[in-house]
Amino acid sequence: MTGPDTGATQFSPPTGWPAAPAPSPSPTPAPTTTRVPRGLTWWGVRTVAVLEARQRLRSTRWKVALGVWFGMVALVTIGLVAVMYQTVATYGGEDVDVMIGRTVFGLILLFVLFLGLLVSPTLSATSINGDRNAGTLAVLQATTLSSWDIAVGKLLASWGAALAFLAASLPFLIWGLAIGGTGVLAAIGAVLMLAVILAVVCAIALAVSSLVTRPAGSAVLTYVVVAALSVGTLIAFGLSTFFVSGQETVRVYGYDYSSGNSDECTWYEQEQTVVHTERTAWMLALNPFVMVADFTPTDDEGRFGDPLSAISAGVRFAQAGAETEVNQCYGESAEATGPGAGTPYWPWSLGAYLAIGAGAVALTARRLAVPTAKLARGTRIA
Repeated sequence: MTGPDTGATQFSPPTGWPAAPAPSPSPTPAPTTTRVPRGLTWWGVRTVAVLEARQRLRSTRWKVALGVWFGMVALVTIGLVAVMYQTVATYGGEDVDVMIGRTVFGLILLFVLFLGLLVSPTLSATSINGDRNAGTLAVLQATTLSSWDIAVGKLLASWGAALAFLAASLPFLIWGLAIGGTGVLAAIGAVLMLAVILAVVCAIALAVSSLVTRPAGSAVLTYVVVAALSVGTLIAFGLSTFFVSGQETVRVYGYDYSSGNSDECTWYEQEQTVVHTERTAWMLALNPFVMVADFTPTDDEGRFGDPLSAISAGVRFAQAGAETEVNQCYGESAEATGPGAGTPYWPWSLGAYLAIGAGAVALTARRLAVPTAKLARGTRIA
């Protein structure tokens, strides 16, 4: 059977033949799966760290800040050495160089730590929210880099910048070490401890930068956290003495005027205010200055009174707590049971700081993970 003359013959199957199978539908494309962030990779961390380092090296402000840092530490060191030799050297003695060396090294180390706590937050407090506001963070998140690569890479870049400031202070620390009084291994350990503190501060600033939208707010909040660790711990320890004080009966070796025996020293019991600082001394372990000073070997004989030994001795005194027996007759000997000598706090301090730093990096990596379920209002994506 033919249809109209269209140039082609249409074939109609006879009655009873099976119908032609319907054409199979075209395959539907598989749903796009979200990229699961991979773990930490060396090449990813290196890529992010190099990018961050190049941006910092092109910045003029960073170089100016490094020069100002070097000048401040140089000025303080020269002035301190001059004053120490003018005052201490006039007394003479064989331990003059030892006293000057320990004092100069200790004060310069604490001064460098103080400056590091001021500078380190600025190196990473705006690293994430600043890139997010500029639209460059989304570019990194769209690549094969994982959130851990971005977090650790930015941390290493900011820590490297902080170590550059520390390296600028090494000539003056070596000067104090060369004068005498401080062991080489103790000095190296103290500098390494200071480097760990700077790394933890950079990690805290990085975490705050991932939580706060505005760069100015993250910088202020980071300084608040640093102040809480350095100054807040001392204030909290001082205020806590009110809650651990009370009237207790202690044994006293002295003149008992209440019994009428005021001619010679005897043992008697007396009600006194006792402060149990051993219950709250753990707060001092979180202080970065205490951490560095407590790591350095102390002057057990008390001959020099350098700052590191003084801080460490104060921590030991607070850790020992109240005395159970008091000797008030200083010119006479008595078998009194004093407080214990205490144990070093720096291993616990180091463990606490490493835990804080690891937690800050984990929080940062989680905040950088994509896709993001919720963003703050006004947050720029790209």
